[in-house]
Amino acid sequence: MKKIIYSLLTATVIAFSISVMAQSPPPPNGGNGAPTPGGNTPVGGGAPVGSGLVVLLALGAGYGAKKIYSSTKRELAE
Repeated sequence: MKKIIYSLLTATVIAFSISVMAQSPPPPNGGNGAPTPGGNTPVGGGAPVGSGLVVLLALGAGYGAKKIYSSTKRELAE
């Protein structure tokens, strides 16, 4: 019985993932066809990536520092 349920669940997930991949991307400029004063807008909407990258690097460094601190604190306790 479990094998049938897992097979149906797998088939459902595969069917939904195929339908999601079949969608086409939206056209540039929102699809309205009107030219913008600055030309075509980039695909990401012109969102700045640099500041987000800095935040992720800072969070990763903080997490790594916490892990190192915790491991050294645990070694000293033993």
